[in-house]
Amino acid sequence: MAQNQHEGERIAKVIARAGLCSRREAETWIATGRVAVNGESINSPALNVTRADRIAVDGKPLPGVERTRLFLYHKPRGLVTTTSDPQGRPTIFGALPKDLPRLISIGRLDLNTEGLLLLTNDGGLARALELPSTAWLRRYRVRAHGSVTQDQLDALRDGVTVDGIRYGAIEATLDREQPSNVWITFAIREGKNREVRNVLRHLGLHVARLIRVSFGPFQLGELGSGEIDEVPTRVLRDQLGEKLARAAGADFSAPVVQRKQVDEAASEARQERGRSAPLPPRSGEEGSGVGGKRKREKPSPEKKKFHRPRRGENARPSFDERDEPRRRRPQRRRAPK
Repeated sequence: MAQNQHEGERIAKVIARAGLCSRREAETWIATGRVAVNGESINSPALNVTRADRIAVDGKPLPGVERTRLFLYHKPRGLVTTTSDPQGRPTIFGALPKDLPRLISIGRLDLNTEGLLLLTNDGGLARALELPSTAWLRRYRVRAHGSVTQDQLDALRDGVTVDGIRYGAIEATLDREQPSNVWITFAIREGKNREVRNVLRHLGLHVARLIRVSFGPFQLGELGSGEIDEVPTRVLRDQLGEKLARAAGADFSAPVVQRKQVDEAASEARQERGRSAPLPPRSGEEGSGVGGKRKREKPSPEKKKFHRPRRGENARPSFDERDEPRRRRPQRRRAPK
């Protein structure tokens, strides 16, 4: 067992950093006795481990911890910043290349907001950069309907209260004014939910387009919509600085683990879990356990009727329509010559 409870890192964080699962899932694995440290099974995530400890999941050695990495992603409009959306909307993680490590977002961008989004494989780094005390400047380009003066924007430097929510100092510059809309550069350090839209609405402006162009020292630059680029380790270390890197627990000396190795380890962990309990069936499918084939259940007549294609798209009449007598279309009468 780990020698000192105040040294090292939490066991769930180490498992998550290895790319097998999220930290919450790791805590569930620990509670069910699937994790062992130095040959002894544990049932509580309140344990710190070091590199000298031997960690196993379902009897398999834990893959090596991966180096702290940071990616710049140009988020397009129409994607949700989440791993899964209850409403079935497309997510950023579904649009990313499959050869990337398991990533988490540093902050969020709304569905209709585009621009720079930082992604990392290190939860500690994500939390450190999201803290208000870090105070990294977030800069946006905004196109809004309506009119505003530079004096009104300068008044935001002292902060503003909108709908009972207090927003801190805001730097805003009127870049271009047109008859029906304006372009504004908007800079904030807090990043509260819908802050840009709420503050500009308070000034009588309706945001039509919102683009984040920078986050701290990292710029969107010429990165195309939907593209992703990794920040070199040397650049990341220099931009974070020793104090912030130490607070985040960043590890720049660990190797870059190949995605194939992590996927194989995660697959083995899922298979071990499936031997004791079958995987939950997907929606619209019947599960037959791990390794078994899944059969798609037959849709009910109501579903068939609801999902049938529209007229003009090779649609077949429903059962209700077949029972109805056919109606003849009225023939057009030709006008007498």
